Amino acid sequence: MFKLLIARRFMPLFLTQFLGAFNDNFFKSSLMMLITYRLGDAAGIDSRILVNAAAGIFILPFFLFAGPASDLADKYDRSDLMRWVKFAEIVVMAGAALGYWLNNVWLLMFVLFMMGAQSAFFSPAKYSILPQHLPEEELIAGNGLIQMGTYLAILTGTIAGGLTILKENGVYLVGGIAVSIAAAGWLSSMLIPPTKPINPEIKVSFSIVRRTINMFREVYPMRKVFGAMMAISWFWLVGATFLAQFPTYSRLTLGTDESVATAFLAIFSCGIGFGSMFCNALLKGKVTTKYVPSAAYGIAIASVLLWYVSNRPPVPAGTPEIGAWEFFSRPENFMITFCLFVIAFCGGLYIVPLYAVMQTKAPEEKVSGVIACSNISDSLFMAVAALGASLLISMGVSIPQIFLTMGPSTFVVGLLVGLL
Repeated sequence: MFKLLIARRFMPLFLTQFLGAFNDNFFKSSLMMLITYRLGDAAGIDSRILVNAAAGIFILPFFLFAGPASDLADKYDRSDLMRWVKFAEIVVMAGAALGYWLNNVWLLMFVLFMMGAQSAFFSPAKYSILPQHLPEEELIAGNGLIQMGTYLAILTGTIAGGLTILKENGVYLVGGIAVSIAAAGWLSSMLIPPTKPINPEIKVSFSIVRRTINMFREVYPMRKVFGAMMAISWFWLVGATFLAQFPTYSRLTLGTDESVATAFLAIFSCGIGFGSMFCNALLKGKVTTKYVPSAAYGIAIASVLLWYVSNRPPVPAGTPEIGAWEFFSRPENFMITFCLFVIAFCGGLYIVPLYAVMQTKAPEEKVSGVIACSNISDSLFMAVAALGASLLISMGVSIPQIFLTMGPSTFVVGLLVGLL
């Protein structure tokens, strides 16, 4: 598995993806923390609503630009396309630096949208280039490493963003670091080996509705691929639900400061990374969904258990927030940490085989379209997660109760995946 990390056909892509995921989460984490602890109150908006709105804004471009992203991935050398996207990231991160300097939450929201846009154009090229560089027996390992690297980047980016932004002059540090990482990602993309364009004659379509309908029409008859795609989308709904609630869950339910929220994000990211690595050892390179239902059941059980151990009296107003050291030193909080790790570990075990199924069971000329279609589905599911969580919160539903809803629903998804 790890021998791929020294192969030219994989390492530059891995590094480019790692740096891009780091920057996404470095910026998102810093913005979420700033909204939760500073900008939300200053803007006169409930920070819980603003945090969920930010999550929706980031994934909206995956729906809007999935069609042209797929067409471009087929029309041009995918390595070239990734280099263009990485250069655009430098410009977008310069906008983030300006937003932080001006302390303008609405400009930062626009930058968040643009970050989602560049990720939307990068994703089809990233996943569809893997089968061009790796044989089928290496796809589980390649996808596992990509997922591991992605969530290691989420781990480091989240910690760095969350801890940096609230420091003195943190807004200036975050802006400078984000631009520097974007530049490093562009340089690493220059080393990705070239590939042959799949269909140089294809016309790039910007008709969102028609192109989206056509992509789903092409994918739906491939029942195994379509099933894997929908199962992946459910994973992103569950993940988005948990990740978006961590800052307010930590502050309002547990009475902790931003260091605990950052630690929860780190635990979640680390768990998915470990689950992704374990998946390759378990499957030994075979592309199969054999263990995906069991992973879904693990997510379901741990979600219900997390609700149970989080069912505590409200934190009284004016109570001082506690830090990570004090929180994790209390025995009653061990099960919260354990549940979060199990949910994430099972998530890594769940998602890696599903990506490999999409890459191997779809015809080569359809892979980028399948990935783009998956991005549309993922964005819709994550939008439902953001809107649904905001609606439930406005109705007085607690964050632990939102976690509870993930249990039975994910159990049902596990049953359905077992029919693939």
